[in-house]
Amino acid sequence: MSIIWSLTWKELMRKRVVLLTGIMTAAFLIALWFIASAISNEVFGFGLAEDDPKFILEMFARGMLILSLAFFFGGFVIAFLSIFSSSSAISGEAELGVLQALAPKPLARWQWYAGRWLGFVSFGLVYALILFTAIIAITGYHASVPRDPANLISAYLFFGMIVVVLVTLSMLGSTFFSGIGNGVFVTMLYGGGWLGGMIEKVITQVSSLSTNGGGKLGESLSNIAGLLSLAMPADGLHRMMLGRLFNVPGLSELIGMKASGQESLFGIGAAPTMAFLWYALLYTAAAFAFGAWRFQRKDL
Repeated sequence: MSIIWSLTWKELMRKRVVLLTGIMTAAFLIALWFIASAISNEVFGFGLAEDDPKFILEMFARGMLILSLAFFFGGFVIAFLSIFSSSSAISGEAELGVLQALAPKPLARWQWYAGRWLGFVSFGLVYALILFTAIIAITGYHASVPRDPANLISAYLFFGMIVVVLVTLSMLGSTFFSGIGNGVFVTMLYGGGWLGGMIEKVITQVSSLSTNGGGKLGESLSNIAGLLSLAMPADGLHRMMLGRLFNVPGLSELIGMKASGQESLFGIGAAPTMAFLWYALLYTAAAFAFGAWRFQRKDL
C-alpha cells in the first residue's frame, strides 16, 4: 500500500493539473498581497492611534474581510486540485491497461484503492496546509488575524476535511464514469453544495432584517439549502472552518456582530453545528467503503 501511495505522489507531480494549480496559487497569493494592503491601508487614514481600541477593532474587521475573500477563492482552488487530480484514478488507468498489469500482483484490490486514496488525500492536505498558512501569514502582515493556536489548528482541520470529502467522492465517481465525466459530475455536485451555502447566507441576512424571519419562502429555501448541504458537505465544512477561525460566539458578544447581521457578510452566519461534522465523517466513510466495494467488483 505504501508503494502505491508513493507512486501516486510521483504521478501527481507530473500532472498538468498540479502545475496549473501551482500557477493559480502563485497568482492568487500575489493578488491577495495587494488586495490585503489596499483594504488595511484605509484604516491608517482614520487618524487613530495604533493602541486605540477602535483601531484594533477596525484592523480585525479588515482581517476578517480579507480572510473571508481569500478562503472563498482558496476553497475553489483546493476543490479543483482534489477533484481533477483523482477524477480518473480508476477509469483512466483501466482504459490504459495499467490495472490489468497490477491485477496478477499479490495485492488486494482494496489495498490498491486505499493506497491511491491515501496518496491523493495526503497530497491535497499538504497543499491545503501550505495555502492555509500563506493566507494567514499574508493577512496577518497587513491586518489583524486570530492567533489562538487551538482555533488555527481546528480551522485547518476543517479546511483539510474538504480535501478528504472531495477526493473520496471523486474516486467513487471514477468507478462509474470516465475521467472527464467524473470531474464534471463532482464539480457540479460541489457547485450545488456551494449554492446551498449561499442560500443559507441569504436567509440569515434576510432573517436579521425581517420581522417574520423570511416566512414560508424562507422555510422552503432553508429546506432546499439543507438538502444541498447534505448531498455535498464541503461548503458546510468551509463555513465551520471560518466560524472556528473567527471564534464567532466570542466575537459576537464582543462587537455585537449578530445584531448587525455582519456575520453573514463574512460567510459564517449559517455555520453548521458539530453534528454536521459527524455527518460529514460518516458520509466520507460510506463513500470510501462503497468505492472500494465497487472497485472490488469492477471488470478490469
